[in-house]
Amino acid sequence: MEKRKLFAALLVVFAVNIALIGVLRTAPDAYAESWRRGSSGETVKKIQQRLSDWGYYSGAVDGIYGSGTEAAVKKFQKSNGLTPDGVAGPATLAAIGLPSGASGSSGGSADVNLLARLISAEARGEPYSGQVAVGAVVLNRMEHPSFPSTMSGVIYQKGAFSCLDDGQFDKPVAESAYRAARDALNGWDPSGGAIYYFNPATATSKWIWSRPQLVTIGKHRFCM
Repeated sequence: MEKRKLFAALLVVFAVNIALIGVLRTAPDAYAESWRRGSSGETVKKIQQRLSDWGYYSGAVDGIYGSGTEAAVKKFQKSNGLTPDGVAGPATLAAIGLPSGASGSSGGSADVNLLARLISAEARGEPYSGQVAVGAVVLNRMEHPSFPSTMSGVIYQKGAFSCLDDGQFDKPVAESAYRAARDALNGWDPSGGAIYYFNPATATSKWIWSRPQLVTIGKHRFCM
């Protein structure tokens, strides 16, 4: 009798293990922290759509991570100072603006991490309220009809922020930038609703000087 019970218990354990393996294979989005060739699902579709919107990907947005998606991810990674391995891991997903299930060094969502990286690159050394104001400008642009409606779209818009071209965006993120990102996302806007800012000491564009000015914080002048 005891042997039969033990045998039955082993069968149950075996069946449960087989079922779990099946779930893991068919639902990669629920368990993976990175996506690569062979992956599939809604997250892959979102990766494809964003890379397509930005001109890195020209294939079908079908949720299947094939060679075309891998090549597009590599192209995006090279353009943004990431290791061009074709794998959409936490750092790449954060740059694209998608959650990965893995928190950054200071914790928080992909939006916090991405916004903090921009704030650190653009306003390193500025007063804290000036760091928050830079984050607020990104959020204000997301609500403005003249700009992309997503954070990653605003930040990676061609020519929008010089830090993406001069290497500052890829430097370590200051701890204060994470706090500033959270404060901006929570609604604090020291910029007064600005959608632009510039440094009067270095600005060479006549157009930016023509924008209605709202407030000056540290070295940055915020304007509409």
